[in-house]
Amino acid sequence: MYEVELKFPLIDAEPVLRELDLCGGRESRTVEQSDFYFNHPARDFANSDEALRIRSVGDEHWVTYKGPVVDKQTKTRREIEVPLAGADAGAQFAEMFRLLGFRSVREVRKRRRLLELVWRDRRIEVALDQVADLGEFLEIETLADESSRSAAVDAIVSLARRLGLAEPERKSYLALLLEKEREKKP
Repeated sequence: MYEVELKFPLIDAEPVLRELDLCGGRESRTVEQSDFYFNHPARDFANSDEALRIRSVGDEHWVTYKGPVVDKQTKTRREIEVPLAGADAGAQFAEMFRLLGFRSVREVRKRRRLLELVWRDRRIEVALDQVADLGEFLEIETLADESSRSAAVDAIVSLARRLGLAEPERKSYLALLLEKEREKKP
């Protein structure tokens, strides 16, 4: 499966949320997420445009691999996500990664308000993210297989346009935070 996504920095979320409501968007839940990113011991994921993380939401955990971006218009990439069983599974998996030579890169913390809607016959998830040390963003996302990838891109782009969003941010939250940290160093 492919994750097809666009992300936008926000100054004021209210006009976008009002428009989402008019489009049929319904809030599903709000969660606190911690994403722990790792780098491969033999290749640099920053250079290969890949990502490996452990996401934790309370006592639930997932390990996620994201492949390189395959589309110039959206941030479309192959995604493999595997749930981990047990309240301490995230910490155990992180320790296993470290023992195998993976390097911890950084934690990304966010409060994510999730909304769902159907747009152009596709299930769309919209996330209003308050990212610690970074600010507020809106992500529009859907999943697609190879045969429906083009239609998914069209749906995401048209919904962004309808919401009045025009300047997508192609960098990940991790990349933005690392860039911000580098700029602070003398």
